[in-house]
Amino acid sequence: MGIIIKLILESFRFAWNALRMNAFRTTLSLLGVTVGIFAIIGVFTVVDSLEKNIRDSLNFLGTGTIYVQKWPFIAGEDFNWWDYIRRPQPSYNEYKFLEKNLKSKSAISIMSGQGNSVMKYESNSFDEGTLMGGSYGYKDIFSVPIASGRYFTLKEAQAGRNVAVIGANVAENLFAGVNPLGKSLKVKGRKFVVIGVIEKEGDSFLGNTSNDDNCLIPYDSFRKMYVTGTGRWNEKQSTIALKGYDDDVGLVKMEYEMRGLLRSHRGLRPKDEDSFALNRPEAIANAIGSVFDVLSLVGWVIGGFSILVGGFGIANIMFVSVRERTNIIGIQKSLGAKNYFVLFQFLFESVFLSLLGGATGLLLVYFLSFMSLGTMELTMTFRNVVLGLGVSVAIGMISGIIPAALAARMDPVEAIRS
Repeated sequence: MGIIIKLILESFRFAWNALRMNAFRTTLSLLGVTVGIFAIIGVFTVVDSLEKNIRDSLNFLGTGTIYVQKWPFIAGEDFNWWDYIRRPQPSYNEYKFLEKNLKSKSAISIMSGQGNSVMKYESNSFDEGTLMGGSYGYKDIFSVPIASGRYFTLKEAQAGRNVAVIGANVAENLFAGVNPLGKSLKVKGRKFVVIGVIEKEGDSFLGNTSNDDNCLIPYDSFRKMYVTGTGRWNEKQSTIALKGYDDDVGLVKMEYEMRGLLRSHRGLRPKDEDSFALNRPEAIANAIGSVFDVLSLVGWVIGGFSILVGGFGIANIMFVSVRERTNIIGIQKSLGAKNYFVLFQFLFESVFLSLLGGATGLLLVYFLSFMSLGTMELTMTFRNVVLGLGVSVAIGMISGIIPAALAARMDPVEAIRS
């Protein structure tokens, strides 16, 4: 153990002396490694942060959830829009049917929304809100953190009472300085009593996908506001959302049961294709992930050329270092130094120099993470730090192995004479 520590300290001393005595030459040679690590880890940091921000922005879709919709989230290669446009919209009757018969669900909700809805309270108005209609189970599928007041009850939802749970922006614009609880706001000429205010969430990377601009009312109340001239309910792009149990891995059981029930309810024959889409938020996330995999590959290509140049620079330093210290190598070997001692000495020096260049590149990426990019937050992960240091060590070993091997194989007599 003692000889290993002595070997490391001796190698570190030689590496530090080489850096100190030829600082300018060493700095120029390490610049390639620094730029290479900066390019690779910089691209990875941006890609990882971008992917994380987008995935976080998709949290409003819920987790462990399947949506029954008319259109698929992602179209396949054989997508023909004219086949999909003839599909019926998921209906309230289908929601009630699934609610009663589907056993493998933990929660179910039907919902619909109308953007740019004008909301009024006395002389104040807010025309950038979204009127959302959701059944009682909406809160069990999506995050509805109540800051004050409460969510509507099951009886209020079933009876279609005119009650509302509003977002933070709606409360700030309509009820500035006034407690909104118990007050009535107007939407499409109808009065809704505010019973709850949702916590402020702020904008996400994809824009305002939070509850801040929402006015959530019972779905049966929402239905009454959008009827056709014949008095029939216009489904208004309704969506049925279902959440499975944690032990249903991949929601396979729920999807299988749901597909069978819907096909039966719609009267589809065994050879008929589904007239509905069962959408999962993971489909969007997986599509996004494949795009970022390509960007990561681009990062490797961009940084790889700089790393290659840096590797040649370190190899050049090591060849020069071996030539300058040939006499010292001969003295060491004549005093009993083993080949592995000399090999490790130069190899350690090469790795140390490469690590120094890589650490400088990582430091530059760290400073880059403090840049303000609006709603996007740059974060250098521990995984990328380890990756950067690992690449630096690999480049140092590859660049230094040949010079170190030449030094280790020198004849001590010839080395001292030189």
